[in-house]
Amino acid sequence: MRGQSSMELLITLSFGLAVLLPIVVLAFMQIASSTSTLSTTEAQAAATKLVSIASSVGSQGYPAKQLVLIQVPPNVKNISVGGIDNIVGHAIIFVVNTNAGASYVTAYSPVNVSGYLGEITPSGSYLVNVSAQQTCPPPNPPIPCVYITSYS
Repeated sequence: MRGQSSMELLITLSFGLAVLLPIVVLAFMQIASSTSTLSTTEAQAAATKLVSIASSVGSQGYPAKQLVLIQVPPNVKNISVGGIDNIVGHAIIFVVNTNAGASYVTAYSPVNVSGYLGEITPSGSYLVNVSAQQTCPPPNPPIPCVYITSYS
């Protein structure tokens, strides 16, 4: 009698675990997806903030400068200013690692932008220096631009 009760309990618990396990796996997958979406959304907010400040500084012209605090989200692999090769361009690009691979979060600026923000990829808050230049630093062509670098 005691053996039969133990076996029934074991079968019932096994059945319960078999039903519960897929639900737990789906919950973890949903949490991972939400984290990726949150990182992408925060990266878009940071890129938009940088473009807004760059537009403001660029419209004022040389020697306008502004220091801005941005929040870099987790899973950011790279930040490009100007273009994907950090040359003069009109984009600020955050490369964010997601479940589906690399996601390119881009904000476009009406003014020429250039610079380097590669050293601020760990998540956290960073001060960024945004300054209008009469000519962009080499290897860029000698045209006016807004130069964006991390504050040292």
